[in-house]
Amino acid sequence: MKFTHSCIITKDVKSLCEFYKEILQIEPCGEGDYIEFPTENGILSLFSLEAMEQFSPDSTQTASNRSVILEFQVVDVDKEYERLNGMDLEWVMYPANLPWGNRSIYFRDPDGNLINFYTRTDIE
Repeated sequence: MKFTHSCIITKDVKSLCEFYKEILQIEPCGEGDYIEFPTENGILSLFSLEAMEQFSPDSTQTASNRSVILEFQVVDVDKEYERLNGMDLEWVMYPANLPWGNRSIYFRDPDGNLINFYTRTDIE
């Protein structure tokens, strides 16, 4: 089995696309109701609630995630914090060393999804 995607269902694909384009510094693929951000190990996709309702009515609810974290390993989390700190982000955790070997920052996207940018501190 191969895990390939995480998909965020949203009422505003365009706005969320612009947000992820800026924070990930990745050019998205697709347009309209479905956008993909290809990363080294998988794809973050955005899909419109309106389109999702056509395929599977009442199966999702936007802007209500409080149990999943989107995690992105970065080269230097402190440099990413400096870059992102000028943006209007909802910060959840400022740069911190965590007991399992990550240095992380947590913040939310415009729909409230939690994002973790981290750097491994226990790897030489």
